[in-house]
Amino acid sequence: MRKLAFDFADRALFVRLFGGDVYAVGGFVRDLIRGHPSPDVDILVARHKLAAIVRKLEKHGRVDLVGKSFGIVKFTVRGKTYDVALPRTDRARGAGVRGHKDILVSADPGLPVEKDLERRDFRTNSMALRLKDGTLIDPFEGRADTLAGKIRLTNPAAFPEDPLRVVRVARFASVLGFKVDPAIYAAARAVDLSGLSVERVNEEMFKVLLGSPRPSVGLEEMFRLGVLDQWFPELQALALVIQDSVFHPEKDAFGHHTVWAHTKLSVDQAAALAGLAGLPAPKKLALMLAALYHDLGKISTTRWEYKRDRMAVTSCGHDIQSERAARRVLARFKVQTWNGFAIGRMVPLLIRTHHRAGELWQNREDVTKKAFNRLAADVDGEIELLVYLDAADRAGRGTRRIRGLDRQARWLFKKFDDLRVNRETIKPLVMGRDLLKLGVPPGPGMGKLLKKLYKLQLDNGFETKARGLERARRLVERKAS
Repeated sequence: MRKLAFDFADRALFVRLFGGDVYAVGGFVRDLIRGHPSPDVDILVARHKLAAIVRKLEKHGRVDLVGKSFGIVKFTVRGKTYDVALPRTDRARGAGVRGHKDILVSADPGLPVEKDLERRDFRTNSMALRLKDGTLIDPFEGRADTLAGKIRLTNPAAFPEDPLRVVRVARFASVLGFKVDPAIYAAARAVDLSGLSVERVNEEMFKVLLGSPRPSVGLEEMFRLGVLDQWFPELQALALVIQDSVFHPEKDAFGHHTVWAHTKLSVDQAAALAGLAGLPAPKKLALMLAALYHDLGKISTTRWEYKRDRMAVTSCGHDIQSERAARRVLARFKVQTWNGFAIGRMVPLLIRTHHRAGELWQNREDVTKKAFNRLAADVDGEIELLVYLDAADRAGRGTRRIRGLDRQARWLFKKFDDLRVNRETIKPLVMGRDLLKLGVPPGPGMGKLLKKLYKLQLDNGFETKARGLERARRLVERKAS
């Protein structure tokens, strides 16, 4: 049998406790073969009852029994946590619509390791590595598939039993850059995905958007697998909406100038820009979702129109309709905040305003500071995300991966900087407590006055708190007289 050279921090401890009965499984083995060793190691212990495993482990670290009913415990030693599992079999619970939790798990310490591997989704994930001597257990040719960059089913008969596996096909293809076995598509499209939870579908989509070199790969696989049809019908519809080939020369592999083709390219460009900028994950996710949903409004606004001496495809007002559609999608998926960032608020704001960044550029000879102030305020000061979305949309008209900011984006950043328009400068200078001191009582009247003062501030009516209070005082006195 083939042996692999490898090591990780606590390998010796596991071997000392369980001898030749302990294995690394799943993604760790796959990534080791790919030449990209993972710091995360899932452990399988055979021929030991769970109680005996717990007794041995708890002498060396903390044991969490949260997954005990599934034959899994979490073991933390020196700050590192491992999932430690017994061999098990999985089978679907009953018939009809299923979710990913509708699986009956039967853990059995006497089950051969090969039978545990048989329950796993894809051959590339169905390998085990004996920790004692590095022996590779590979009954389903997972190593060959990994080296070839293929996704094939380990057990085609069991594939429909867990609908989450359909979505995972897309994620692995996108994150790993693997090709999907064509036989999977027909099987996947026959699976009812309605039993999945929005949280799990969200999780898989977010992994595609955040973890893929080219997220368009995962998005296209979702299209082919039927995931969009069942869970993202708005994105599915984009594949049937055409764009004007003069302004949008980009097209899919079959020559169709669709909004879907443009959307996928824009998402890839957004991922490239996020990487170049080093955006933290929450802001990157906001940018990626904005790129994904920025043209949903074209579904309802696309028309043929006689324009500039020819018939042209137009989508007037699609930015406003896209914002509304994005709000509906985000609400359906219960996306509000993610890691403390207000995704549910920011994404629609970016979509609604991203064309205005281009308008500033087009009118750059005449545009004034107040236009920059208003735009910055309308995106809650997230100027960077706005400029990146505008740049990704523009670069989404071509297939060449963006390697830096174009002239328009550089001008926008410089202009915001030169005018000193940023998150801090657009904060309201006059607050309710200031108006209280001027004798303005709390209530709707105060709210209206604060809005008027903030509008004056954005329109350069004043740039300091002292000047703002002076304007407020005059407005109060004028109303009193």
